[in-house]
Amino acid sequence: MSTVRVNGVTLGIESFGRDDAPLVLLVGGTTMLSWPDALCEHLAAGGRRAVRYDLRDSGESTTTDPEAPAYTLRDLAADAAALAGALGGGPAHLAGIGVGGMVAQVAALDHPGAFSALTLIGTRAVAPGPPDDDLPDHDRTVMRRLFARPMPDWANREAVAEFAADGAEILGDDPVAARAIAARVWDRTPGTAPPIQMANQMGTVFSRLDCAPRWREHLPGLKVPTLVVHGRRNRFFPVGNGEAIAREIPGARLLVLEGAATAIPRAAVREVTETMLTVG
Repeated sequence: MSTVRVNGVTLGIESFGRDDAPLVLLVGGTTMLSWPDALCEHLAAGGRRAVRYDLRDSGESTTTDPEAPAYTLRDLAADAAALAGALGGGPAHLAGIGVGGMVAQVAALDHPGAFSALTLIGTRAVAPGPPDDDLPDHDRTVMRRLFARPMPDWANREAVAEFAADGAEILGDDPVAARAIAARVWDRTPGTAPPIQMANQMGTVFSRLDCAPRWREHLPGLKVPTLVVHGRRNRFFPVGNGEAIAREIPGARLLVLEGAATAIPRAAVREVTETMLTVG
């Protein structure tokens, strides 16, 4: 792992594969550990340089005040373009998962010359908040269960890991994997202050961003090969959101993972990776 200074901020990155291989840039959602190690390794084995990175206010990236971010969604999109340029090798295949998928969509629209392909996993085409009328919203029962839980002691690594495992079980993800990832995220978080831990573990900073103006209406103008991946069991961003993105981006390919929810399960890593390699 290392850091790169771009666009006036420091971004934490981890690189897999040869430095001179075609670049696949993986936008964290919000930390880089949203991307499974095995997926990064498979991309490298497939002849790519996979670089996953932390969004601002997470991991090794610049952390200021997650409760009042002084940047916008479009600043995060500009970070992606600047990072792709700093890493070199020509236009990059840009991939985003969850909220990172929102960053990736805007980055591809705002900086078309920086990217040669796009992968969007478990995301949607509108900002946090109420969706458009034709898009399915978060499952209400799931959301009630998620937010009815008391917050953990953020200074207690095991309590935070257990909180993440419990949330994964509610969402339909693997609680064992979620517990292990949460512990790794905790180890990389700069301090135990609740706002910083919550930003790293739950991506709470994203809901406070200025995400205007809308970008969904511009998706038909995207001219790069695009893969949309969505879990059939995703109750946070139901699969209709991925289906809508695939309809609106010309020529986009939709891959629905029948047994997946919000995270990429280990059993689906090879299928997702091999499909990504066919896109760009």
